[in-house]
Amino acid sequence: MTATNEPTATKDAAATGKPAAATEPAVTTEPAATTEPAVTTEPAAVTEPAVTTEPALVKEPAASDPVTGAGTSAPATTPGAAAVSAAPAPGTAAAAGGDGAGAATPLLDVRGLEAGYGAVRVVRSLDLTADGGTVLGVLGPNGSGKTTMMMTLAGLLPRLGGEVLVDGTPVPGGRPAAANRAGIVLVPDDRALFPDLDVRENLVVARRSGGYSLDDVVELFPSLGKRLGVAAGALSGGEQQMLAVARALVQKPRVLLIDEMSMGLAPVIVEGLLPVVRRIADETGAVVILVEQHVQLALEVADQAVVLVHGEVVRSGPAADLAADRSGLEAAYLGAEAGASA
Repeated sequence: MTATNEPTATKDAAATGKPAAATEPAVTTEPAATTEPAVTTEPAAVTEPAVTTEPALVKEPAASDPVTGAGTSAPATTPGAAAVSAAPAPGTAAAAGGDGAGAATPLLDVRGLEAGYGAVRVVRSLDLTADGGTVLGVLGPNGSGKTTMMMTLAGLLPRLGGEVLVDGTPVPGGRPAAANRAGIVLVPDDRALFPDLDVRENLVVARRSGGYSLDDVVELFPSLGKRLGVAAGALSGGEQQMLAVARALVQKPRVLLIDEMSMGLAPVIVEGLLPVVRRIADETGAVVILVEQHVQLALEVADQAVVLVHGEVVRSGPAADLAADRSGLEAAYLGAEAGASA
């Protein structure tokens, strides 16, 4: 009887491969165990270390860290180049939209925008695209159409031509409520606060579900935490600007438009406020369009920048490149590149 079992054991050896035959003696009592060669398919599972693609999973946390706020140091260390690498990451913008399996739909897409007053066109054929988490600086001399552009994007002025899309969805022109529902929020150059309402009331009246909470605002702007019961009209200029930005953040912006943040403020206050713009973009994943006269400070926090002269873009590119080319920037401001007579 044992002799007849030995052949089956040798068969098992042939079926299971050389190492398995050595251990099979005990298994020979269970022919079913001879089916254990299925365990030899486990090598396929051993090839699964191709699941060493798990490193990709280890990378993913690193990519998500900046958005949690804990990793804000990561994007902050690469504000210029990160704009290029942030462009794929803000594929989160496409992901947020739900469609866009592989297509990187920009969070903000402005195509051929025409803006102005009545028959007077101030901005002509303006194209802008930006992914989530991008700070786009809009520079240019007074009268170049920057504020007109911002008011048109926010729906406060009717669009004379072109289209605006947020997350790939067209936004109606000339309808501020529709623009706001689409996530476009404007901080105007005059701040437009309710002067008789206190700080808390200005925030509560504007707050939308999912936007910054009162605690978030106080953490971002500690000075406001001590002034919650003070009427907005009694705040200093810097505090009013903080409140205007905070009121925008409680509305959960997808596209945050900040027009002349430094208007009427001392340079030292501006230096403290502009880095907050970088932090807002990194933490919320919103596109921030910053119109600013303090050119070098704006370029320090921006990823991309455009120079608008006489309603047309005369220079555009990575903010770091524009900051390094001061002579080209000056020429653009003087209108040399737009063919103007200065």
